[in-house]
Amino acid sequence: MKHYVGHRHLKIVDKERSISSPLLVMYPSYEPAKPVIIGPYTVESTLDAKIIKETLPVVIISHGTGGTHLGYLTIAEYLAENGYIVAMPEHYGNNTHNNTLEGALENLQMRPKHISLALNSVYADSVFAANVTDKVALIGHSMGGYTVLAAAGGQPWTESHEKIIVQHDKRIDALVLLAPATEWFTPEGTLNNVNLPILMLTAEHDFPLENGWHKRTADLVINRIIDKQKVISKVVNNAGHFSFLSPFPKSMSSPHFLPSTDQVGFNRVDFHKQLNKEIKAFLNGNI
Repeated sequence: MKHYVGHRHLKIVDKERSISSPLLVMYPSYEPAKPVIIGPYTVESTLDAKIIKETLPVVIISHGTGGTHLGYLTIAEYLAENGYIVAMPEHYGNNTHNNTLEGALENLQMRPKHISLALNSVYADSVFAANVTDKVALIGHSMGGYTVLAAAGGQPWTESHEKIIVQHDKRIDALVLLAPATEWFTPEGTLNNVNLPILMLTAEHDFPLENGWHKRTADLVINRIIDKQKVISKVVNNAGHFSFLSPFPKSMSSPHFLPSTDQVGFNRVDFHKQLNKEIKAFLNGNI
């Protein structure tokens, strides 16, 4: 059954570091929704609408480095319409507004923790507390792919062969990786503890523009996961790295704004219609 969508603004709070960052949550509602502008996007959603009286699984979406948690609103809206609570945290220090931690060890350490903090925030919120199940899936794009693999039990290492101390979360049941950044899991054994169903979609024309880069990224995950049968890996023909971001409005689409660009002949709007269905089918079968 397709539902209307509500959205709610929460925060993730890291008490140890005395910092907080935005957390946007979209969820199914019985209240008819109207077009509303969130960031650069127009979606059909109602602020603080009443949630449906059903138990619902939770999905967390982790954005790419220097990106925005609002970059996946079409995916979130679709999943909310179809019975999921979808939370999108902004990663502190590695987002569009504040990217001071890009490339820093602290960023690699903090990002997985943000996943747990986002889950905690959803579970503790008065609107969602009575509705959430213990079923949890993570979606990660680019650096978000690193983030969700680490949160789900992966053990990342630095290029100088030093173990990165990260916070794992045993509440996670499934992962969706979209053009994931995986180089921190190069050593043997780094993904031994990630024993979850994984849907991994890579882009044929990902960057850096080296022949076969998307294949090496995918092979690294496949070769490090012990149970290979739990990994579904596909290459999206003619897609680029940013093709997994929600289609931008025409006012923002420009050859000079790389996140809005795709390969010649690639239709991002049509692709996202299929992407939404593929993600939903995977989640429905695994959480």
